[in-house]
Amino acid sequence: MEEKTSPTIKNRQDKNKKNIIEQLRAVPIIEIVCKKTGIGRSTFYRWKTEDPKFADEVNSAIEQGVSVISDLAESKLISAIKDQNMTGIIFWLKHHHKNYTTRVELSGKIKTECEDLTPEQQQLIMKALELASIKDPKTHESRSEPKTDQ
Repeated sequence: MEEKTSPTIKNRQDKNKKNIIEQLRAVPIIEIVCKKTGIGRSTFYRWKTEDPKFADEVNSAIEQGVSVISDLAESKLISAIKDQNMTGIIFWLKHHHKNYTTRVELSGKIKTECEDLTPEQQQLIMKALELASIKDPKTHESRSEPKTDQ
């Protein structure tokens, strides 16, 4: 059963959705944007579920917001490096220079052993195959019909 919304409510929702999209472009954190716009998280997620266009715009706005925050973080990191902040320098080198990346080196040998089956184990396997109707218990040959080309 679809609910009818009045034009006034629809206009207000459209305005709120537009405001949410603008806010997500600056701060890509849904909870913060919901608090800032006065829209409940449940309402936000309901709108996102019910309105595919809004959902696409939300996803795009979050991507843009993440890009803005990443640019800001990189500029702060570069400033820290210029200020001779060793933590910033180490971080940059570990993530942008192959000689400083964290490496884990493993070495060793793998040994495989193949043990013969005990007579009891062989008997269990034969019984299982028999129950599965794969092997004839008397001849131990496959019960399937031989394939012939026709």
